Amino acid sequence: MDKDYGPAAEVDVSHVPNAVPRVEAKSRGGNKSPYTVLGKTYYVMASGMGYKERGVASWYGKKFHGHKTSNGEIYNMYAMSAAHKSLPLPSYVQVTNLNNGRKVIVRVNDRGPFHGGRIIDLSYAAASKLDMLGHGTANVEVEAIDPQRWNTSTAAAISTPLAPPPEATASNGARYLQVGAFSLATTATEAQQELETMLPGYQVRIVPLQRPNKTLYRVQVGPVLLNANLAELISRIEAAGYLRPHLVD
Repeated sequence: MDKDYGPAAEVDVSHVPNAVPRVEAKSRGGNKSPYTVLGKTYYVMASGMGYKERGVASWYGKKFHGHKTSNGEIYNMYAMSAAHKSLPLPSYVQVTNLNNGRKVIVRVNDRGPFHGGRIIDLSYAAASKLDMLGHGTANVEVEAIDPQRWNTSTAAAISTPLAPPPEATASNGARYLQVGAFSLATTATEAQQELETMLPGYQVRIVPLQRPNKTLYRVQVGPVLLNANLAELISRIEAAGYLRPHLVD
């Protein structure tokens, strides 16, 4: 837990949107209750509904970037995520910096912080958007979100848009994100139309792939760059029910 740090150079995460609350099953990992860390026992809530607490937030970064979180996912310091000692994994919370009024929505997928007096550990991106990187901690209010009651008007008041898509040139390394490969052209077209509505400004193309006995219709979104915005784009696509989107040339 000691001597954690952010990226070598400051990364602009202003266009990284908030996590989008959605109904999810509890993770197989990270929800054991009780559990013990550093000699202290903690209990996981059966539900986060109604949870609201004020206290000190901290953040964690590069030391844990790329390593597994408590529920078995991979920690991405450029995504809008957080660690909490007792909320079920995953959970969604709104975090308000009481010093400046800034708000973010994060997805809780990890356990911590286990330093005394801190109630939540935020990703680098979330901490940056709350303007708390320099000080390292901030006084915050953390409030659980019920995904079943989450609506677009609430989201519009808090969330930030995805960054504009980059120009598709070989020199900037732009690639496409393959969302799925479908055996029916009609299914691919339906996915294309849904993604175009959900991701304005991005090209959603259908690329046929001829196999010996059938044709696969690949749905791809792009162009995309390998930057902080990519993780949130993937999260938004996964939230719509498209599993395991991956990069293609």
